Amino acid sequence: MLKVAYLANQFPAAVEPYVSQEIDALRRRGVEVVPGSVRKAHVGPAASPQTPDPDLICLQPIHFLVALRATWLLIRRWKRIAGLVQPVVLLGRESSLRRAKALAHTVLGACYAVLLKDQKVNHIHAHHGYFGSWIAMVAARLLDVDFSMTLHGSDLLLHHAYLDTKLKHCRFCVTISEYNRRYILKHFPIDPDRVIVSRLGVDVPGELAAPGNRSPGRAFTFVAVGRLHAVKDHALLIRACAGLRDRGLDLECLIAGEGPERRRLESLIRKCRLEQQVSLLGHVPAEQMDSLYRRADVVVLTSESEGIPLVLIPRKRDSSMSPAPLRTLPQGFSPSTR
Repeated sequence: MLKVAYLANQFPAAVEPYVSQEIDALRRRGVEVVPGSVRKAHVGPAASPQTPDPDLICLQPIHFLVALRATWLLIRRWKRIAGLVQPVVLLGRESSLRRAKALAHTVLGACYAVLLKDQKVNHIHAHHGYFGSWIAMVAARLLDVDFSMTLHGSDLLLHHAYLDTKLKHCRFCVTISEYNRRYILKHFPIDPDRVIVSRLGVDVPGELAAPGNRSPGRAFTFVAVGRLHAVKDHALLIRACAGLRDRGLDLECLIAGEGPERRRLESLIRKCRLEQQVSLLGHVPAEQMDSLYRRADVVVLTSESEGIPLVLIPRKRDSSMSPAPLRTLPQGFSPSTR
């Protein structure tokens, strides 16, 4: 049976529900999954409401004995990762800080391999192409198993340090749009059959009200979905609502998401006297998103910066499809080691 180690930068995370969906979908298919998190999940008001997985492997903080065993593993199996590390040390195409981080992540990869050694996994998958994918790649090389990753937006288009190396050594790559796939094939030498598109986005409800068919007397409804973070700029939306209210519009604004900006936004809502119009809903479970989108007259995105805004991308619902991008493995993929 296929046993997959699944690594996310931080898991569980309320802002990345698709990671849990992928893990659940794989398990429904009979795949044994060992979830992993590079960073310890937050505890507090911005934490994920999910119950921590009892099988979760968390890399940080690093325990002394794990670090000691990881160092010994690196020495014994240096030849397996020398091809990854030598270009980082010798070529220096990236900044000194980026190269130092890559070396630190190499050590974390060895720690991950130590923690996975007794699990006897056949494959390691990393969600996102950030530092977690380097860690997963190193661990896979040390354990002599295959490695894959999912690329979204900024991890491909902006923050793509050493992505050429990761794509060279991955068994396959999953990405969320045809645009991303074309970008990968244009800029990196990789077999097209190893790049799989599996779209993420909003599941469109089966029936939506036609534009303009609003119930008489109902407030005009704005909906925003996204973590409460400065880059999402929900403050702009709140100030816009104040302006519309002052011009006589009967409105309500529903903001779904949780994060570190909650207190500042709550203060701004009070300052603008919008307590009756603007609601911070916190984390909204996936099964409740249908009703939220149905209620919206306008879905708003105010982000100062976005990679690919999944909350605005409609995805036709198909009950036969798993929500997980890993639902379709490449032709010929098997649970054997390399």
